[in-house]
Amino acid sequence: MKKSEATRLNILQKAFELIYINGYQTTSVDEIIATTQVTKGAFYYHFKTKDEMGLAIINELMKPNFENTFIKPLQGVENPLDKIYQLMYYILIENDVLKVEYGCPASNFTQEMAPWNVDFTKALNELSLQWEKAIIDSIEKAKNNGQIKPFVDAKEIAVFVISGYWGVRNLGKLENSKSVYLVYLKGLKSYFDSLK
Repeated sequence: MKKSEATRLNILQKAFELIYINGYQTTSVDEIIATTQVTKGAFYYHFKTKDEMGLAIINELMKPNFENTFIKPLQGVENPLDKIYQLMYYILIENDVLKVEYGCPASNFTQEMAPWNVDFTKALNELSLQWEKAIIDSIEKAKNNGQIKPFVDAKEIAVFVISGYWGVRNLGKLENSKSVYLVYLKGLKSYFDSLK
């Protein structure tokens, strides 16, 4: 990796950490510069504006991580309901990168920036739609294999899972406790059992 690429990546990673903890709008470029120990000129060499950097965080850091965490595990699975449940359990209970007190980075960005910035809305919507499609595709395959009741609406399941995940991450952030995650997971398991 070239030095300029390493500098850009360092800025994005450190900025992501600050934004995840403090929020996008309250994190200043000066704080990012101080944390990364790059010059202001170096920051603006890589990003013309803070919003350009924010979009780069979504597209270059969050999107690949999102694909690896939420989408690829659902591709080609035999039992998608079990896999989705295991995925939710791992992300909510066992994952040590996403902290309960800070919520979900994608959800945080959506709440903070989607109302104000069309480019953020578009990039974040792409993440959501990719996850939705991965769930729908896996559910349709399971319906065709007879693992899930044939009348089940795959989009309904996808919307339920996604909105439940983002909602429970916000509740966890408010309560600063994973106990609400366990309630969600219990309800998710019951819901999935009813679809088989």
